Amino acid sequence: MAFEVKFCWNELETRDMKSARKFYEEVLGWTSHAWDADQPDRYVLFKAGETVVAGMMDINDAQFDGIPNHWFPYIQVEDIAATCAKVESSGGKIYKPPFDVPKVGKIACIADTTGAVVGLLEPEDPM
Repeated sequence: MAFEVKFCWNELETRDMKSARKFYEEVLGWTSHAWDADQPDRYVLFKAGETVVAGMMDINDAQFDGIPNHWFPYIQVEDIAATCAKVESSGGKIYKPPFDVPKVGKIACIADTTGAVVGLLEPEDPM
């Protein structure tokens, strides 16, 4: 089967995980649990039934100063380095070059030529 380039993940990035968690559980009926039991308030997975549908990340670190709470989508790519090179050669911008996320893969943050920001994900296991 050929590799599929597609939107593959959505992540809520917020400074108030408790309130957001309660909101999505009440409104959408999602359940949630910590991704890492050692850091239960850092990253949460939302589930609809048995299906993991989204993540939620705490953005209270200084590196996120000035960034509002938001949903952030990711596009699955086969080769993140090659895709980032194409982003630049096509007039886009790399906001955060590829970096490793254990048990997930490599992630980068880019903008297209209109300034629209999106994440790229080269997953360890394609989705």
